[in-house]
Amino acid sequence: MDRAPALPPSRRRHLWAGTLVAALALSVTGVGAGQAAAADVNNVKNAGFESGLTGWTCSANSGTTVSSPVHGGTAALKATPGGQDNAKCTQTVAVKPNSTYTVSAWVQGGYAYLGVTGTGTTDVSTWTPDSSAWKQLSTTFTTGSSTTSVTLYTHGWYGQAAYYADDLSVYGPDGGGGGDPAPTVPGAPGGLTVAGTTSSSASLTWNAVTGAASYNVYRDGTKVTSVTGTSATVSGLAASTSYSFQVTAVNAAGESPKSAAVTATTGSSGGGGGTGLPKHAVTGYWQNFNNGATVQRLSDVQAAYDIIAVAFADATTTPGAVSFTLDSAGLNGYTVDQFKADIRAKQAAGKKVVISVGGERGTVAVNDATSATNFANSVYSLMQTYGFDGVDIDLENGLNATYMTQALRALSAKAGPSLILTMAPQTIDMQSTSNAYFQTALNVKDILTVVNMQYYNSGSMLGCDGKVYSQGSVDFLTALACIQLEGGLAPSQVGLGLPASTRAAGSGYVSPTVVNNALDCLTKATNCGTFKPSRTYPDLRGAMTWSTNWDAAAGNAWSGSVGAHVHGLP
Repeated sequence: MDRAPALPPSRRRHLWAGTLVAALALSVTGVGAGQAAAADVNNVKNAGFESGLTGWTCSANSGTTVSSPVHGGTAALKATPGGQDNAKCTQTVAVKPNSTYTVSAWVQGGYAYLGVTGTGTTDVSTWTPDSSAWKQLSTTFTTGSSTTSVTLYTHGWYGQAAYYADDLSVYGPDGGGGGDPAPTVPGAPGGLTVAGTTSSSASLTWNAVTGAASYNVYRDGTKVTSVTGTSATVSGLAASTSYSFQVTAVNAAGESPKSAAVTATTGSSGGGGGTGLPKHAVTGYWQNFNNGATVQRLSDVQAAYDIIAVAFADATTTPGAVSFTLDSAGLNGYTVDQFKADIRAKQAAGKKVVISVGGERGTVAVNDATSATNFANSVYSLMQTYGFDGVDIDLENGLNATYMTQALRALSAKAGPSLILTMAPQTIDMQSTSNAYFQTALNVKDILTVVNMQYYNSGSMLGCDGKVYSQGSVDFLTALACIQLEGGLAPSQVGLGLPASTRAAGSGYVSPTVVNNALDCLTKATNCGTFKPSRTYPDLRGAMTWSTNWDAAAGNAWSGSVGAHVHGLP
């Protein structure tokens, strides 16, 4: 969420739409590329950075080698972008003319890009947003009739977190440059663990295997999916049923033996937090600061809002822990006692009030067991102090699915079944169930109230039909919501998040009519654009806006129209 929407959008959140579309399309086409012939080799020199940066050149001295984290061997590349530098590291790789190659790399950390230029045909690239675990990028290219070398590169994004890269490969015919040796069959994965279950899915994680290009997941001896990362969510399972899972590692040389088996037992029902909420609900963020929007007390928040997310809790010096301080000065002398009384009054009127963690500038990090415990304890303390009904996860700088899941489970154990748990990921966070945000939502599906994805401040994105859609249309809302609806979330756990006015966000504002048409399309198959979902979702939870303050500044046009429409859904 934008604390200061009048400022220029950050580079991280506003990638050039054309670049994003191309990268997403390439990442889709790269999946499932065929294995190279037996005589093919990896033409990259020092592909695992075991010899430091030998053979590599990094812009602005942005690159170094580290001993941890590594994907394979004893070293990996760490490259740190600057405000005017994207930490680009390159190597000239010898290739053969008129030949097809697969380029791949394992990456972790901040935004990471992989590409090849000078192919003599079509240069290629692919990318991934920040990732807390090793993830493989891969695509293919064909050389021209006179091409004997290409430039392989990785880079991050300006001013963002450092990225790590390891085990790069340009795999295909030997270009004569003396690259690294061909792969051998990888070993069996270790550390297979059940990270979480719902009534219909099981989430698994395992350790990376050196030299692996992908992993096959087996359920009761039958292969059910193949992934490039070290986690997977298997859906379509029966409730209250035990399943045995194993994983294998795969590369061009073959498939490893199966890992040791683990057992996952699904829950008894679809679940989802939200006691006392209407079937269709409207969420609004209330600003605990003055950025030019109408200053409100909680008592001023429009009656159309069923869930009010107080923005924001702040990080403390204790890893994972958060605090909240009412901006009394910025809110015209609003006192803590008045704030607490207004929370109670809203709750008496049937509303839910949650504390939102994160925002555009939020820096809360939950990346180990200790910080997970600190997060749960501190949020629960705020719930007790102020009377909040739960928490909203709006971490726009990445999260760790394993430990955020652990934190939210611990919070749920303290707060009980009445906990309200909402999330507000960005569009890129919910493009695939392999993304950490999506994994977290599925991991806590049984206690999750609603995911209100932010359909704004976004470039073009892929819909569930594999087509590219631009923000600002009914199709953008419906085709992207379809990914969540068909990816494992219950319809009652999906909402549409939009800005309340043109001033509330850098881009992506649509009129309330567009929001209402998207709601109708998803729930009743009416008022659709060119994208038409394969089925309807009459239990769709509703809609969200940033913010109640900007809504008030615009004459309550958003809540007056969308709020009434949501509450009028069947």
